[in-house]
Amino acid sequence: MISFKGKHFLKPIILMVIRWYVAYALSYRDIEEILKERGLLIDHATINRWVIEYAPQLAANFKKKKKAVKYSWRMDESYVKVKGKWMYQYRAVGKDGNTIDCYFSNNRSKKAALKEINKGLDKSQKIRIRQNKYLNNIVEQDHRFIKKITRATLGFKAEYSASATLQGIELHHMLRKVQHVDSNRLSIFEQFYSLAA
Repeated sequence: MISFKGKHFLKPIILMVIRWYVAYALSYRDIEEILKERGLLIDHATINRWVIEYAPQLAANFKKKKKAVKYSWRMDESYVKVKGKWMYQYRAVGKDGNTIDCYFSNNRSKKAALKEINKGLDKSQKIRIRQNKYLNNIVEQDHRFIKKITRATLGFKAEYSASATLQGIELHHMLRKVQHVDSNRLSIFEQFYSLAA
């Protein structure tokens, strides 16, 4: 269970704000303005702290409730700017377009990313490398969603905040792709909020 103890706002408001940020191409200041219009005075820096604190916890809870994936995967990296320097978001996507996992790194090393993603997998599930110029089309198309959301951030200021935010964005993207075990009976909003229960 994720703790919201000591926060000045109620859990549903905090979760709603986090979901807005990771689901839509909005900046922290955009969300601050939307909330102000609704009578809620929440500073953009507070919203930033909530995303960094809670997005990784929500993503970790999601992994426990994620649907099983198929064996054929595609992996590629996407570039993310942190403090003016390019870093890499490695993403593994299944044959059917479902996200397998992601790995954020300040180095461009597919070997390290493969090693990290292969951790904990048994021998029959480990990733093998096959090169074919058309195999990555699925993952290349899937990068678009992540790029669309991160474009509004105008770059990240720190590696830990970039990693936390990307975990939240990937989480919401997987919910949209119906990868949650309760996706047949709950809406995306209910699935997201249930991860904090």
